[in-house]
Amino acid sequence: MKQEYKLYKEEDQLVWKTLFERQVENLQGKSCTAYLSCLEMMKGVLNAKQIPDFKLMNAKLTESTGWSIEVVPGLIPVEDFFRLLAQRKFSASTWVRKMDQLDYLEEPDMFHDVFGHTPLLAEPKFAQFMKDFGDLGVEFIDDEEVVIQLQRLYWFTIEFGLIYENGRKVYGAGICSSFGETIHSLSENVEVIPFNLESSYKYRV
Repeated sequence: MKQEYKLYKEEDQLVWKTLFERQVENLQGKSCTAYLSCLEMMKGVLNAKQIPDFKLMNAKLTESTGWSIEVVPGLIPVEDFFRLLAQRKFSASTWVRKMDQLDYLEEPDMFHDVFGHTPLLAEPKFAQFMKDFGDLGVEFIDDEEVVIQLQRLYWFTIEFGLIYENGRKVYGAGICSSFGETIHSLSENVEVIPFNLESSYKYRV
């Protein structure tokens, strides 16, 4: 599959611009330094002006850490996900939510995949961690318990992780790409539990 850029409509571009501008402002003082630094570094190919062109993004990511974006139709089997990560390829959709879905949608769209996940792939240590994560997934794909642990690790760190950096900050893609979750995750109403791989924390996908 590939990104068919010419198919994006005016509304798609407006949705992207609206989401991008308000979330960048929202993340100031709330996101970890690494994420914001990478977002700034990627601004030539990842900005509010227009929906990003994956060809340009891939050139920038490959130059930085050897990573690239792999277009997928949506959620993919876990074994395919691990395999792509092991090849330094991050799976991303190309569709953009509608204007009446700015605050919530069930299935991750391009804004979540690209704005949430790809900036940190330009950070060498994080990029290597993601590669190592994929390698482990491929190696232990037939071990159900290990796969469950890897999925749990991914969910509570890469997807919805918080980090302490002069106070609590967000870095998980599911939070960084969500206006409401960014605010909610740092509120006093949220109980923050130290991550433990051996825990039995449940999560809903």
